[in-house]
Amino acid sequence: MPIRYDRTVAHFEGACLPEEALELIEWLRGQKAPKVDLRACAHLHTALLQVLLAVRPKMVAPPDDPFLARWAILS
Repeated sequence: MPIRYDRTVAHFEGACLPEEALELIEWLRGQKAPKVDLRACAHLHTALLQVLLAVRPKMVAPPDDPFLARWAILS
């Protein structure tokens, strides 16, 4: 699963596709202070990026990929 959820952090891994946007929204809504770890994210679909930009969760680790890191700045 490209997005793995634990208690307070959503870990994005590999290619994260638009089919995961609804589950991400629901998880973010259920968190008081959501955090995301994008370190292992290789591809982030724009639908997921839009969710992250709308909610602005705290990013605990940016993507390793420099191109993706430029677009995934949340704070």
